[in-house]
Amino acid sequence: MIAAPKQRTQLPEKTQRYYDQFQHLILEIRKRKLPSDLVTVINNRIEALNQVSDTDKALKSEIQKTQSKIVGLLAEKLKIVPINYYRKTWFVLGMTVFGLPMGTALGLSLDNMGLLGLGLPVGMFIGLAMGARMDKKAEEEGRQLNIEIKS
Repeated sequence: MIAAPKQRTQLPEKTQRYYDQFQHLILEIRKRKLPSDLVTVINNRIEALNQVSDTDKALKSEIQKTQSKIVGLLAEKLKIVPINYYRKTWFVLGMTVFGLPMGTALGLSLDNMGLLGLGLPVGMFIGLAMGARMDKKAEEEGRQLNIEIKS
C-alpha cells in the first residue's frame, strides 16, 4: 500500500496547490496494482518528503521533485502516465529532434541561416502530434492516470 503524505496546514497558497496535486497523484496511484518493489521506492520518496518541515522554503521544490520522480518511475517501469504526459514531453523533443535539423538543413541549402527558425514550429507541431497520439493510445489501453500534472 502506498503511504500517505503527512497532513500539512497553513502552507503558502502556491505550495498548497502543489501539495494538493501531489496528494491527488498519490490517490490515483493507489487505484493501480503496482509491483511491491515500486511501492517501496514510492513510499521511500514520500517518507523523505514527509521529513521536510512545513516552514521550510524548499518544500514546494521538494514536492515538485518527488512528484516528478514518481511520475518518471511509473512511466519508465509500467508505462502508466498522467494526462498529456507524452504531449508535454514530445513538445520539446519535436523542436529539438525534428525542428532544429530541419531548420538547419533549410538554412544551409538556401544559404540563409536566418531560416533556421522556420524548422522550430514545424518540429513543435510534429512533437505535439506524436505526443497526442501516444497519450490517446495510453488512454485507450488504460495506462493513463486521471490527473494532469501542472507546473
